[in-house]
Amino acid sequence: MVGGGAAGFFAAITAAEVGAAVTLLERGPQFLSKVRISGGGRCNVTHACFEPREFTKRYPRGDKELIGPFHKFQASDTVAWFESRGVELKTEPDGRMFPITDSSQTIIDCLMQAARDAGVELRLNAGVESAERQGGGGFSLKLTNGESLTCDRLLLATGGCRSVALGQMAVSLGHTLEPPVPSLFTFQIEAPWLRALAGVSVEQAEVSVPSAGLRERGPLLATHWGLSGPVILRLSAWGARELSASDYKFPLLVNWLPQLNAEQLAKELQSRRESQGAKLVVNAPIAPLTARLWEALVLAAGLSRESRWASMSRTQHQQLVQQLSRSEFTVSGKSLNKDEFVTCGGVRLSEVNFKTMESRICPGLHFAGELLDIDGITGGFNFQAAWTTGWLAGNALAATG
Repeated sequence: MVGGGAAGFFAAITAAEVGAAVTLLERGPQFLSKVRISGGGRCNVTHACFEPREFTKRYPRGDKELIGPFHKFQASDTVAWFESRGVELKTEPDGRMFPITDSSQTIIDCLMQAARDAGVELRLNAGVESAERQGGGGFSLKLTNGESLTCDRLLLATGGCRSVALGQMAVSLGHTLEPPVPSLFTFQIEAPWLRALAGVSVEQAEVSVPSAGLRERGPLLATHWGLSGPVILRLSAWGARELSASDYKFPLLVNWLPQLNAEQLAKELQSRRESQGAKLVVNAPIAPLTARLWEALVLAAGLSRESRWASMSRTQHQQLVQQLSRSEFTVSGKSLNKDEFVTCGGVRLSEVNFKTMESRICPGLHFAGELLDIDGITGGFNFQAAWTTGWLAGNALAATG
């Protein structure tokens, strides 16, 4: 098995526990490096949604293909798997599930121990340079250190294809790669007044990219480089290809008060003009906006710090409504989300049997995890796809090995 990440480990453990002889090869100096940094070092193991068809709605790519697999191994099975090995998970208000220790090391220790207990041979600094199918069946592997290995069956779980080169082994065995582009990234915005708000968050904002037909609602975070937070990450996932095609330069609209429609917002402002006429506009924020964000939005709408509700003109009223419900920004680029390295693209899904994760092109070759053209939004969905595809592949490898 090639790839010492979440999917590779889960497949290796599953196959070995059934009785297969398994060797897991990792190119780097440590296993499970992405698990270590995920979720801010806490590891967002899965998501507390236990209806398979509903769960698949969180995947911009791979949703239909994952329906069957999730009926065989879903989030509740992941929870039971870890709990049976002494790792208890907790559910946060937004549905994300973490180990109760709030440490990714707990998950790493569990997977490492399970692999050792199952008899998996673990090899670090063992990159695979090439893989060839042998005439009589099986595969021959050439490692980067010059060593040669043979195996009856082969699993590729090498992670997201952040470049075409990273998927070259699958291509060499006859597969097609959907072009890789980033998913789950944040937006760079040059507006000085927005960047000055770094650290300010909004629990519910609505963001949209009209040119791409994208719209999402959720928590939003202002940063030193622009905008981030779950709602931006979700938008970037659903629009990964469209936003790449635009070279990450596009207009972005933000509704800071999506709980109020245009009429309700206008009424709220009019009520303040009537009941708080002598007050400075900048000193009277509308909940749940913070005082700091409110002041910035008022000034961005063209009102001065000295503007009072009673003296606000019709034009100023309209400008403030516009700024609160339809702030427009020009996105000038992207920044990778530090905890998520997710790629849209990978092995074409029609070339894989999702009952066994076996190649339809190269018998004996299996896939798991992000090497496939599957990616989910943030919240534990990418890890669940790794656990599920790894479990299916591991069982299939053991059954036919």
